[in-house]
Amino acid sequence: MSTDAMASTAITTDKTTPVGHLINGKVIIEGSRSQDVFNPATGEASKQVDLASRRTVEEAITAAQAAYPAWRNTPPIKRARVMFRFKELLEKNADRICEMIGEEHGKINHDAQGELQRGIENVEYACAAPELLKGEHSKNVGPNIDSWSEFQPLGVVAGITPFNFPAMVPLWMYPMALVCGNCFILKPSERDPSSTLFIAQLLQEAGLPDGVMNVVNGDKEAVDTLLDDDRIQAVSFVGSTPIAEYIYTTANANGKRCQALGGAKNHAILMPDADMDNAVNQLLGAAFGSSGERCMALSVAVAVGDATADALVSKMQSAMANLKVGAHTDNSNDFGPVITRQHQNKVVGYINSAEEQGAEIIVDGRNPQVSGYENGFFVGGTLIDKVTPEMQSYQEEIFGPVLQIIRVETMQEAMDLINDHEYGNGTCIFTRDGEAARYFSDNIKVGMVGINVPLPVPVAFHSFGGWKRSLFGDLHAYGPDAVRFYTKRKTVTQRWPSAGIREGALFSMPT
Repeated sequence: MSTDAMASTAITTDKTTPVGHLINGKVIIEGSRSQDVFNPATGEASKQVDLASRRTVEEAITAAQAAYPAWRNTPPIKRARVMFRFKELLEKNADRICEMIGEEHGKINHDAQGELQRGIENVEYACAAPELLKGEHSKNVGPNIDSWSEFQPLGVVAGITPFNFPAMVPLWMYPMALVCGNCFILKPSERDPSSTLFIAQLLQEAGLPDGVMNVVNGDKEAVDTLLDDDRIQAVSFVGSTPIAEYIYTTANANGKRCQALGGAKNHAILMPDADMDNAVNQLLGAAFGSSGERCMALSVAVAVGDATADALVSKMQSAMANLKVGAHTDNSNDFGPVITRQHQNKVVGYINSAEEQGAEIIVDGRNPQVSGYENGFFVGGTLIDKVTPEMQSYQEEIFGPVLQIIRVETMQEAMDLINDHEYGNGTCIFTRDGEAARYFSDNIKVGMVGINVPLPVPVAFHSFGGWKRSLFGDLHAYGPDAVRFYTKRKTVTQRWPSAGIREGALFSMPT
């Protein structure tokens, strides 16, 4: 099948032709089960996605297993060259990819461009495969004995990715897995599958051999097949904490290596000495960007002192008056709809519960009016003051454009609040005090920390991951940890005895 034909299959808007699966270099449509894919701005089903059965997922695994020996033995420099070409194709097709993201996720174009760029940065890091896989070497560790370690691929590995970053999160996983010599099965979200499939086709166009990268769209049946099949050596996951725990527990029970990134409740501490105008500007984007559907969204502002809280409420209320929510096609909008009608109702339910439990709704986004898109899944920016830790809206991840304010008396009280929460993904402090910032970064029990940086998402050559119930597994995503996750170390110790010399048997531990 030609590249043009594959691309047209991936991005069709004809409901009778579902978005399919990429298996062994070809787009496959099984046809036994499918579900609607919605445009969240209009509330209408724009297409369907084919849902893979166990048999289809097993076909993908078989294709990957068959491709593995040749790909494993492909020199790292040649694998890296595929990634260089892939990066160029991603940049060339950026507008098309972002349009697909907007149509199915609702993300405003400028936000989709940022998501794609962060994904491309992980491809750039993967281009360093020859350096990353060099291993270590020691000469003469004993008389005429040399020792070295090398990093060998695992085999066939899988990734299960969420709806909120259909381009970026898959690119956290498979570029590094592939340059390390593995073959990959991707199970993306069935809610916004087109951009993910199209990007995988660009990888084929970049020269990746058939079968090395496969995409299966599906639901729990597809996920459980990946977890149960003993040919899958490792699983990477990003999603909610309950599902992350299920993925991790099941994968481990089946003898697989697993990293499962879960949910978050990210706090920002505002100290009395904070630059309040800067903090407000930063909080606007961190809380409401991408409709708050980010695992690194700042959803709780912890104000130290009532004076700090009052100033924050006043300035946020004023700034939020200018927020624009709407369709992805208007780049002047700040953020778009949430992903489904069910999720819209869930977010509104959390706002209702906060109000019922005694919190004060300062800016109410429960009924935004978006002209021309009255049936879209919109929630406006919402600001809630006087939230307490006992409230449901505080305890659980809202995953919507809602910022809650908690008032405390001291920095230590604020830190205790963060450290006591079950999630530990990201956090931030706004302060001018270097001593306070250093104490905060040293003692906060959170995996990713910002100092006057509200979205401390690590760059591609570091690694991404939280603490506590935000991450199940020992290794974080992408960066240096990804090399370790997608390879296994082998250490070789070698000696070539001199001709004619024979040694007697040795029974003690060699030294």
